Formats: sequence, C-alpha cells, structure tokens
Amino acid sequence: MIRTAVVGAGIMGANHVRVLGSLPGSDLVAVVDASEERARAAAGEGTLVFPTVGAMLADLPPGHRPEAVVVSTPTSTHHPVATELIEAGLHVLIEKPIASTVQEGADLQERADRAGVILAVGHIERFNAAAQELLRTLDGPLHIEARRIGPFSSRVPESVVNDLMIHDLDLVSALVDRPVVHVSAVAQSVKTETEDMVTALLRFEGGVTASVIASRLGQQKIRQLEVTTPDAYVVADLLRQDITITKVEHTEYVSTDGTRYRQTAAVEIPFLEHRGEPLAAELRSFLDAINTGDQPAVTAADGIRALELVESVLAAVRSS
Repeated sequence: MIRTAVVGAGIMGANHVRVLGSLPGSDLVAVVDASEERARAAAGEGTLVFPTVGAMLADLPPGHRPEAVVVSTPTSTHHPVATELIEAGLHVLIEKPIASTVQEGADLQERADRAGVILAVGHIERFNAAAQELLRTLDGPLHIEARRIGPFSSRVPESVVNDLMIHDLDLVSALVDRPVVHVSAVAQSVKTETEDMVTALLRFEGGVTASVIASRLGQQKIRQLEVTTPDAYVVADLLRQDITITKVEHTEYVSTDGTRYRQTAAVEIPFLEHRGEPLAAELRSFLDAINTGDQPAVTAADGIRALELVESVLAAVRSS
C-alpha cells in the first residue's frame, strides 16, 4: 500500500480523491485545500484534511506522511506546490499542464531527478482506451486531424489552447514521436477576451502533418482523432472510446464497354479492452511506476513537450 494525498479539492481534485480512496494499492491519508469545507466534503470520513502542504508535512509524522501526492490546484500554483512536495521527497502527479511555463516545468523535472522521485503529468486522454489502441498499433501516420469541441463554460478563464487543445497536442506528439518543425494557427475570441476557438497546423520532422482544432463555441461535445496512413483511414472517437479502420481497394478491369473501375471498402471496428475509468488507469499507472521504479506513462518530459506546443500555438495566433 502506498500512502497517498491530494492537493486541491475542486472538481478534478475531488475525482482524484474519489478514485484514490477506493483504488487497490492506495491508502488515502490526506486532502489539502484552503477551504476546509471543500476538503472535508471531498475527503469523507477517516481522511485527514489540511489547509496547506506545509501544515500536512508539519503535522503528520514521517511514518504517516503520504508517499505520493496528486496536485490538482490552479495552474499558476503548480510550480510552488510541486516544488514543496518534491523537496520533501514525495512522488508527484501534476494535473495538466505541468506548470505555467516551460521553464517552470523544466525546473520541476530537474528537482525531481535530483530528489530521485517520480514526477508524472495528468494527461488523462493517454489512458482513454481508443487513444491507447492508437498508441499501441498505429504505424506510419501521414496526417492527423484532431477535433475537441464543446459548449462554452464561464468557469474556465484561460485560452482554449491551455484548457482543451493541450490534450490533443500531447496525443498527436505521442503518436508521431518526432520534433515539430513548424506551427501556424488562427483563432477567434467570441465569448471571452482570450482564444475561444483555435485551429493549428503542425508539421513534424519527416513531413507528417497535423490539424488540431479546439473550440468552446460548439453545441455538442466532440473528441475525435482522424488519422491518414499509407493504407488506411482511422477514426478514433474518444467519447465513445472506439476505433473504426477503413481500407479501400481499387480494381481496374476491362469489360465489353471498355475499362471499368471497382472500389471496395473494408471497415474494421476492433474490439478494445476497456480497463475502467481512464482516471483510475492514470492513477494506477502512477502507483505502478512508484512500485517498480519505471518511468511513468506520461513523464515530465511529455508534459513539457505539450506545454512547448501550447506556447508555440499561442505565439503563432498572437503574431498573426
């Protein structure tokens, strides 16, 4: 059993508390939040609550302190909160994005390396069954189209690139696994003073391209990846967690009327093994990495790469 804690008891933090409270191998010992009422509502019975990380570390003796902590606080606090935890020798999973800036993310990675602790980043779509199937089987993509669209919510004040597009920037980067050499982007601001809808075009080393669209101006929720390969067209629906593979064959033949063409399409819908809630898979992977000493499924370097692309897309938008 690994003693665990969650810092930040908002909507996502409360979900982490819920899962860690029932996940095999996790002994949830503490919830940290500035609001005692919110912390207690998330923690339930039997779990201690603290107003700050410092209070938790001061009040819990070493044998009762958490060994692994999830940071689910506002992005602007990721660096100071994670720094305090890492310097205390604790393993950390930070909700995406890893930090406010690439420099802060790189600093956290250096600190974790020096301290010898695991630093993972909560890019939850990596644990979606459809995304995992793509990561496991996709070979030689030529072009990827990613769409992440949803209705407007005033709860999120930041750019749609930081909030939504970062998920697909991470997935596309993981699928291609090559450096990005060019980024262009356009945006619209309709509901807020920042970007509400953004279309980005990426070109990777070797020529692979990707079109990534993120919008909070839609009337329905769409989470979809469409991948063109040399011999197939693959559609991954991240909401339904399924994949459709289409392969088309063209045949030329001669009839009494001259040359004719026949087109045959084969559609495959592979069975995907669903391993439960993606958040549970993410947290289970984090605990497994602590137990084995292996790299986490989504490393600090992955989180930094996604944040670099966020900054590149925003720079392209704001310079156009």
